[in-house]
Formats: sequence, C-alpha cells, structure tokens
Amino acid sequence: MRLRIKLSILVTLIVSISFGITFYRTSSFQNELVIGQTERQARMLAQQILLTRKWVADHDGLFFIKKAGITSNPFLEESDIEDLEGRTYVKRNPAMVTRELSEYASSAEFCRFRVTSLKPVNPDNAPDAFERKALQAFDRGRLELIDIVKADQGRLLRYMVPLKVEESCLTCHARHGYRVGDIRGALSLMVPIAWADQAIAANNRLLLTIGALTILLTALTIYLLIDLLVVRRLAILSEAMNNFPDRFISPRELPSGNDEIGELSGNFSQLGERLQTSQAELQKTRERMFQHEKMAAIGQLAAGVAHEVNNPLSGMRNCVKSLQEDPENRERRERYLGLIDKGLQRIGRIVGQLLNFSRREPLRLRRIDIDGVIRECFELLDYRLKNIDLNLDLNLATAQLVDGEALKQTLLNIGLNGAQSMPEGGTLSIRSTESDREVILIISDTGMGIEPGYLDHIFEPFFTTKGQGEGTGLGLAVSFSLVKRMGGEITVDSSRNRGTTFTIKFPKNPDVSL
Repeated sequence: MRLRIKLSILVTLIVSISFGITFYRTSSFQNELVIGQTERQARMLAQQILLTRKWVADHDGLFFIKKAGITSNPFLEESDIEDLEGRTYVKRNPAMVTRELSEYASSAEFCRFRVTSLKPVNPDNAPDAFERKALQAFDRGRLELIDIVKADQGRLLRYMVPLKVEESCLTCHARHGYRVGDIRGALSLMVPIAWADQAIAANNRLLLTIGALTILLTALTIYLLIDLLVVRRLAILSEAMNNFPDRFISPRELPSGNDEIGELSGNFSQLGERLQTSQAELQKTRERMFQHEKMAAIGQLAAGVAHEVNNPLSGMRNCVKSLQEDPENRERRERYLGLIDKGLQRIGRIVGQLLNFSRREPLRLRRIDIDGVIRECFELLDYRLKNIDLNLDLNLATAQLVDGEALKQTLLNIGLNGAQSMPEGGTLSIRSTESDREVILIISDTGMGIEPGYLDHIFEPFFTTKGQGEGTGLGLAVSFSLVKRMGGEITVDSSRNRGTTFTIKFPKNPDVSL
C-alpha cells in the first residue's frame, strides 16, 4: 500500500474517531440539556398548579353560572347553589380545577397533569403503575419522582410531587378522614419531549453531514498534499537512486527545499559524489590488484617456463657446437639449422604467451574463439601437468562475446589451483558447451578437494589454504570478479579427497557495465 494512502487512511481514522467522540458528546449534551430544561419546566408548572389549587382552596372553591357544557361535581356535598334571582352556580374545587386545566393544556399539546391517590375519591383518579410507585415512595419520605418513558407519540417526562393536606383542604375532605399534614395524593405531570427529540435528530443529521464532508475533504487534502510535497519528490529521489551509478542526476534536478526531503536530496548528492570518487579509486585499485595477481601467476609460471626455454636452448647450443666442430658437413648443417629454427619458434611461442598474459589491458568484450583460448592457456600450463592427464572436451563451434584476457587469467588461475591440488598426479578435465542463452565451461580435477567449511570463503580476497609463499589468496577472488564483470557467474562444487569442479557461465548477449 502506498505511503500517501496509508497516511490518508490514518488521518481519516483519527479525524473520524475525534469527530465520533465529539458527535457522541454533543448528542448526549443536547439530550441532557433537553431533559434538564424539561425537568425545570415540570417543576415550575407543578408549582404553578399547586399555587392555583391553594388559591382555589383558600377561597372555598370557585362558582360558575351553570350552563351547557358545565356539569356539577357529583363528589361534593354542595356542588350547586342558587342565588336570589334564581340563577344556579356550579362549584369547582381544586381537583376539578386541576382536571379542567389539564384538559385545556392537553388540547394545546402543552402537557397533561392530574391528581391521583392510592385511595381516590373519584375512581378516574386511580394511579397507573408509575404513579403507584411514586405514591409509595412519597409515603417513605420521597419529595419528588422523575422518569423518562416512551409512549406512542414519543418520549414523555413523568413528574410527580406529593400533595399535603392543609387546613383549607378539610372543607371538602374532612369527611374522608383527612388530617392536616397527611399525604393523601400527588400531582402527576406528563410533559412531551418528542418535539425536542425531533430537533435533536435533525441537528444530529446536520452534524453527521458536516462531519462526513469534513472527513472527506480532510482525507482528500492530506492525500493531495502528501502526493505533492512528499510522494512526487521521493519518486524523483528514488529514480535517481535506482539509476545510480549508471546515471547520476545533478543536484539541480533533485527535490530541493529546507525540509527533510530537501536535506535528504543534498545528502544523496554528496554521497553520490563520494561514491563516484571511491568507485574510480576502487577501479584503479582493482586493476592494480588484477595486475599484481597476474604477476604472481607469472611468478609461479617462471620456473616452468625457464625449464621449457632451457630445453630448446640446450639443444640449440649442442647443435651450434657440432656445427663449429665440423663446419663443412652440409647434411648436418641443414638438419641442425632446422632444429635450431624449431627451438627458436618454441621459445618465441612461450615468450609470446607470457607477454600476452602479462599485458595490462582494460576489460573489453569481443568475439573470440573460446576453445582456442582454452588450448592456449593449457599449453602454457604444460610444464605443470607432467604427471597429470589433461582431458579437453571442447564443443563451441562459434566465437562468443567475452573478454579474452580476463578469460585467460581466470582459466590459468583455476588450472594452477587444480594442478597444485594433485601433487601426486591425477586428471584435469575441461569441457566447453553452450545452451540457448549461455556458454558453459566446466573445469574438474581429481585432487584433494576443499574442506566444507572453506567453500563459502574461497572467492574472498587473500583467503588461501596454501603454505606461505605458495599463493597470494587473490587468484580465485580476481577470477570471481572478472567473471562477474563480464555478466557471468562462477560456482564451485567440492568435497575432501574427491576433487573439485568449477563451473563458469557466460551470457551469450551480455548486458554488463564495463
């Protein structure tokens, strides 16, 4: 997953969680605020109703002219009175006033309230479950009871306060056994808050819409900013790193700025310059190392070459001596001159091979006869193979694209190692073959082999198991490096006292940096 996507998702999650917490707290606060306001409203309304009841009770009730729609109270002893003019008045006690005011409030969808009792005079005032629970709590000293309940029309706030018997109440209720200070009933209010729930729901929908748009815009902004300020600049820097060292981008082409990426670009430019300098120095050191190893190999060849040159020289000196003793012998002169010429040719060939091997040239790919190079190398090693059987199985019919001098040095290094591993004699086999894509050279000996613990180290510089003065430890390291530079690979398979096999593979169409 891309960095900008990861950061956008992370920021979106953080903003979403933060908004979710804020939304939850805001919604809860709105609900708490509505409930708190409704509770205060219920208390104020209850106080107003209680004051109204007290006022009615203190004035021994209210009397209204009896007319259509105004009925008498069947629970009062003197519910109707008549004046001298014959007009009838209907008495309204606090309970009736409370009931009729409740009907007005309910019709206006304001609230509902009523008087209830565990022992009601009017059966219509019998308590429901909530009211019964409240009345029982009032008997135990509770001063009020509030609860939120669900109804068909939405939520309701239920509020109840006890009604204490006062002196003015005895006018109507003395016959019911009431005494001053008794709690014989309660005022029950039901305040609808569905309107507030609707307002909260609408406000929540608005908050959710705003929050969703905010989160979306934040994620998009973060995505674009990261893409512009980070990802694109890092992509340029990454491309520069991938192309290094084949193509070194100048500091002007890299991202700039006073931020961390600009600083990283500057550090990369400095690192690239240092690496280029180090690479140039390393190349010079590598070439010197290759040349030194070549010279070391020549040193090992010197004794054998001296012997190879000494043999024809001795024969030629004998021929010259014989010719000096009998200069008139024509037949002998012709025969000895031919022998001298062959000896000189042999010496010239040996010296030419040594000069070719020791010549210092840069690594260069060209099409050469690999089988011919193999024959030339092992002719040069002939002096080291006196008691060793050489088996050449060469099968490359066409010239291949390799560096001839590097290949010669690699073959001589491996050949010398093979010869040194067979001091008592053995067989050295060289096989060349090819596949559709590769040229394969297999060099095997029947020598002492390599310890398993050494196999991982034989291509390391200066690693050697030979005695002091017998090797530099650079031969196989140089060979490994040369093969790698030509785009190939070299592997080894060996076990103690069972010989060693080196396998060299070159691509037919190498794509290498020389």
